[in-house]
Amino acid sequence: MNNTRVWHKLRPYALVLPAMIGILLFVVYPILYLIKLSMFKYNLLNKDKSKFIGADNYTEIFSRGDFYNALLTTVLYTVGVVVITMVLSLVIALWLNQNTRFNALVQAGIFTPHIISIVSIALVWMWLMEPNYGLLNFALKAVGLPALPWLQSSSTSLLSIIIVSVWQNVGYYSLLIVAALKNIPQTIYEAAALDNASKFKVFYKITLPMISPQLFFILVIMTIGSFKVFDTVKIMTGGGPNGSTTTLVYYIYEFRTTSIGYASATGVVLMAIITVLTFIYFRLLSNKVHYQ
Repeated sequence: MNNTRVWHKLRPYALVLPAMIGILLFVVYPILYLIKLSMFKYNLLNKDKSKFIGADNYTEIFSRGDFYNALLTTVLYTVGVVVITMVLSLVIALWLNQNTRFNALVQAGIFTPHIISIVSIALVWMWLMEPNYGLLNFALKAVGLPALPWLQSSSTSLLSIIIVSVWQNVGYYSLLIVAALKNIPQTIYEAAALDNASKFKVFYKITLPMISPQLFFILVIMTIGSFKVFDTVKIMTGGGPNGSTTTLVYYIYEFRTTSIGYASATGVVLMAIITVLTFIYFRLLSNKVHYQ
């Protein structure tokens, strides 16, 4: 009898234990090890020259102009991707919320880019953006507009990366918003119709508050993901031209062998930036989210 009582008390902890072990091994330990490495001058090619230097790596980070350039590029990329994707996702979701066969086909189609390998997507867009024979410049010339250098110019390369990221993600987030829209009780809209509420007022006072949990989730997830962008930049531009698409993660990648300590310190700074942004989001916006 005593053994049964003990088991009932320990069972919740036993069920949670595998997940906690996984978190400790694959989340907590890597973070602690990253912080440890950030305090060393560590060369992966010659470990014998490694030595403890304390906070010198952090001092170096905030004294280098290339770090601030990478940070600015990351911020511009994040703002562009988050704002454009959220606006397009909301507009598309409002359109797809109608129950028609055509919309069902569109939903399946716009979700496809999200499940395709980013390598394939990047290669296709590199072909589309080819300055001489690419389809995008062909379309621009067909309507009398000048061709753009897309990935070959520092003035358009970041915009090109943003376009690819938006195209890949907009379908997925649109479907999340569609699911949220379908969960709104129709009786609320019927009551608004009886009060002769305008479409804009219905959207602003009913639709947006009712889907605000999903919008808040998308905002947080997209911000974190955008700050960690790497693969699209690596494949399409390699951080160029002239460092115009060097984001923070790609900046860290560039120091992966010769200065692991500096790269680790930059990774800690990136983690701190994402943590602060997430805290600010929850602090400023969580009380405006309407939970049913």
